[in-house]
Amino acid sequence: MNIQELKKLGRDRLEEKQVEDSSHKADILLQFFLKMKKTWLVIHMQETVEEEKVTKYLNAIEEVIGGKPVQYITNEQSFMNLKFYVDENVLIPQPDTEVLVETALTEVDKTIKILDLCTGSGAIAVALEHFLEEKEVEIVATDISEKALEIAKKNAISNNANTKIKFIQSDLFAQIPKQKFDLIVSNPPYIETETIKTLSKEVQHEPKIALDGGEDGLAFYRRIAKEAFDYLEYGGKLLLEIGYNQKEKVMALLQKEKKYVNIRCIKDFENRDRVIMAEKLKK
Repeated sequence: MNIQELKKLGRDRLEEKQVEDSSHKADILLQFFLKMKKTWLVIHMQETVEEEKVTKYLNAIEEVIGGKPVQYITNEQSFMNLKFYVDENVLIPQPDTEVLVETALTEVDKTIKILDLCTGSGAIAVALEHFLEEKEVEIVATDISEKALEIAKKNAISNNANTKIKFIQSDLFAQIPKQKFDLIVSNPPYIETETIKTLSKEVQHEPKIALDGGEDGLAFYRRIAKEAFDYLEYGGKLLLEIGYNQKEKVMALLQKEKKYVNIRCIKDFENRDRVIMAEKLKK
């Protein structure tokens, strides 16, 4: 079987099962298993593919039909133009979260300490370190999952961002030594427990611990709203990624604490509510 025939076979199989972005996913898998870039494949469409690679490719196609994200097969996801290793132990970084990083970057002064809660793959912390490499920055990144932290450390090393990031296994603030940060950022679990069951097969392949925000999706926001104040410098900022329908509820949680000012919402690329920002009340 040549490359052209294999590509068509994979694409047609995905389309038959009504998998979204069938052609793109078939292409990505083909590039991965043949270890060639798309331009090379286009030029060499008539070349014969080894039987072993044909089998691996077609098996992967069936995994995608079963709901496995392509990124968990290739173990790669791009975020802020950086490459990240991902597997079933971490959420796949999404473009929407880039808004959180970009917003954080606009709030950075010359010297700054940053805390990244629920770091997962480390995408937020690593991206911040990468784009702030010329500044005096200290970053602490935490996650309750030991396996997630192993992946975050791996991504920090592969992106040359491990010198300024300290990784701590912690349930939010529980294991963080008492200290003050200029910026606290987090993309916490925020999907309602029952809603997870209704999501796509791909999303349900991602770790539930990183998705489940409790009965109303706000469990982590409540804890962060109460505890973040004690870890922020006066005038320090808290940035939280939110679900599309959580703006008013999360803002209300912060307002209820009566410790934060300038609470506002930043929209994402599609004009949806995406990030809540609040400042610690100055003395």
